[in-house]
Amino acid sequence: MQAATLWVVSCRRSRTSEVPIIILFVPGFFVQNFGCRATQADGAALERQLATQGLSPARSALDAEFVVLNTCTVTAAADQDARASIRRIHRENPGAKIMVTGCYAQRAPQEIAALPGVTWVVGNSHKHRVAEIATAQNSQSDARPNPHEGLSSQPRNFVSLETVALSAPAFTLVGDIFAHTELIAAPVFAGENIAEKTRPNLKVQDGCNNRCSFCIIPSVRGQSRSMRLERVIEEASALVAAGYREIVLSGINLGRWGRDFQPQQRFEQLLRALLGHTGIEKIRISSVEPMDWSDELIALVAGSRRIAKHAHVPLQSGSDHILRRMHRKYRPWHYAAKIRKIHEAMPNAAIGADVMTGFPGETDELFEESRSFIEHLPFTYLHVFTYSSRPGTPSAAMPEQVPVHVARERNRVLRELAAEKNRAFRKKFLGKQLEVITLHTGDEDSTEALSDNYLKVRIAGRHAANEWLKVEIGRADDENLLAVAAEENAFAV
Repeated sequence: MQAATLWVVSCRRSRTSEVPIIILFVPGFFVQNFGCRATQADGAALERQLATQGLSPARSALDAEFVVLNTCTVTAAADQDARASIRRIHRENPGAKIMVTGCYAQRAPQEIAALPGVTWVVGNSHKHRVAEIATAQNSQSDARPNPHEGLSSQPRNFVSLETVALSAPAFTLVGDIFAHTELIAAPVFAGENIAEKTRPNLKVQDGCNNRCSFCIIPSVRGQSRSMRLERVIEEASALVAAGYREIVLSGINLGRWGRDFQPQQRFEQLLRALLGHTGIEKIRISSVEPMDWSDELIALVAGSRRIAKHAHVPLQSGSDHILRRMHRKYRPWHYAAKIRKIHEAMPNAAIGADVMTGFPGETDELFEESRSFIEHLPFTYLHVFTYSSRPGTPSAAMPEQVPVHVARERNRVLRELAAEKNRAFRKKFLGKQLEVITLHTGDEDSTEALSDNYLKVRIAGRHAANEWLKVEIGRADDENLLAVAAEENAFAV
């Protein structure tokens, strides 16, 4: 409980004794995450750091003495969400110390530091030191913490190029993200109730060496770096020992795992090691870029019952002209060949993609080229995004910016196409059996579950969370397949 003494210690005397009674106040913290799975994993690591320092988790930001906002900056809306949360927390819990970290903090620290209520701004470059910074001084002191006092010496593999703005409204600590070699992560769980947390998300890679013209992520997350194989095995084995049945592997550019090692390793090697050295019952791959779907990876996923039949393959656009302007490293025909190979190897697999509308220069004709390309591929779902100009990216300075209302209408068209594809995919399984994992303990009527091939299923009756079931699909509604349990505990490694 070492860090608790850095905060508040009060002393009073008992009515029946002259012996002082020490009342130790352990401050409560709350971490609020914005954005992608990688950010969620970073937030889980921050929670682990803070708990190790002796702080206690609070139920909400309104109950906490110390609030961490772990931000996203992939779109202007993400920045706006973070600013709104800062203002709301400061208004409703004015006594709380607010630390803002994450991608937005790395990109625009002074913009955040100027907001009322912000105590610290810590970039991704120093995110691994959040707990040290927060507990470096007594919380009752109004003095600004010195970034070089109370903090441990720099790790050997960290090159310090930090800039500290003590004159700013908030203490600001942001460094060169490309000098950063730390990878922080901890498992993130689905489910609100601790007893019902399922499907932990394990981030094993961070950063990106690609330079897509629309993307701010490399400049706020740095170069691609991987979690060591031994640590991945250790983290996965701990999750298995804790009773978890499915692990979701994630990263900013997951398919590049191991390429930063000497000698290089491949993502396929990581999967084989997890299958061979852990007892995890199911591995789900979150997202892999199209050209990293090698024949070996496709065969490995198709051939193992312990890997979910689910491929998420970012596309962005089906127009060759737009892909070139985006600086994407594949052509539409390369992408289509990969998708068809995946579909041929796994006809019942979920196949999804990220798609963007309204990129600069996207005319009506180029959008139709993209829509038609998508229509003719066996996608089962899409994540559709409207282009958002990010300061400092090449696309922000491109001519022919598409009006927002046009981009949003194109977004609607693709979402309707995706819904049609998803309905057709779900209908394939009416009257058939699927393997599912229960996500929460259900109520008397039904239990929510997810199939191996990424379909939402609602099972009749009450079932415990984190259980594998074989279910018989009866019918479909707008979002779910409706089923009855055919056999419990169906999965065997």
